[in-house]
Amino acid sequence: MLDFRLKVFSTVAKRLSFTKASQELHISQPAVSKHIQELEQQLSTKLFTRNGTSIELTSSGKILLEKANQIFEVYRETEFEINKLNNKLKGNLKIGASTTIAQYILPEILVKFHSYYEDIHIDLTSQNTEKVSDLLKKNKIDIGVIEGPFQSAQFDYIPFMLDEIVLVARSGHPLSNKMLSLKELSDIDFISREQGSGTQDFIDSELQKKNIQTSELKVIMNLDSSESIKNYLAQSDAMAFLSVSSITNELKYNKLSIIDIKHFEIKRQFQFIVLKGEQSELVHLFMKTCGIMTK
Repeated sequence: MLDFRLKVFSTVAKRLSFTKASQELHISQPAVSKHIQELEQQLSTKLFTRNGTSIELTSSGKILLEKANQIFEVYRETEFEINKLNNKLKGNLKIGASTTIAQYILPEILVKFHSYYEDIHIDLTSQNTEKVSDLLKKNKIDIGVIEGPFQSAQFDYIPFMLDEIVLVARSGHPLSNKMLSLKELSDIDFISREQGSGTQDFIDSELQKKNIQTSELKVIMNLDSSESIKNYLAQSDAMAFLSVSSITNELKYNKLSIIDIKHFEIKRQFQFIVLKGEQSELVHLFMKTCGIMTK
């Protein structure tokens, strides 16, 4: 049912790389280019602009990606409805997820999954990336969903979704409408995650790429959860780096605001991890619910 060219386009658009798309789809890079060219000819428009070694979606490409996601969703819903009609699936699926993903990303997906497969019981464990990986090694979970760049030869890693980490302050903060420079970060009171936090380690490494050491920042407090940090920020002039996924409601109700930093952004890839080898049908169904075409 799925138009493979549309899948190729979607993969390139999400990865912004012909090379990475070819690796993910297990086809050659020339084949990826050919599929994109055929789509561009069919639609009489350019889908990507190429700037040296990097690519970006054109306005037409952005429209096609949005519509492609809608088409894939219709495909998934069709498949789920037919599976539900023909197969009364039962079982227990054990998922391990990093804290941000477990709190802010998965609940909506799990509601949808349960609506299709009400006889499949879900056990969700929330841990940091390292502990999720350890649980998977010990076969205590069937699949992990992680934030960090942790890599092991024992696992297959499947890209899930991009996340952005942003600088956050209370709404009405004196700097709310100002774009900061990297140098100005040293003048801010920061709330940081606890020592050993994978998210904080990632933030620190991205700052170091801009020659900013965490020791140079005025970290006035360490808190062990995004919820604690958000509640603190709402009542102070301190700032913190948080996943944009964790502040959706606060932005909606104007409790917190994003402070832009000139020439600086922090993006990371959420990804599934599974033990190498064939996966159970339940794992495939879960990833499909998340928008990942596995077969």
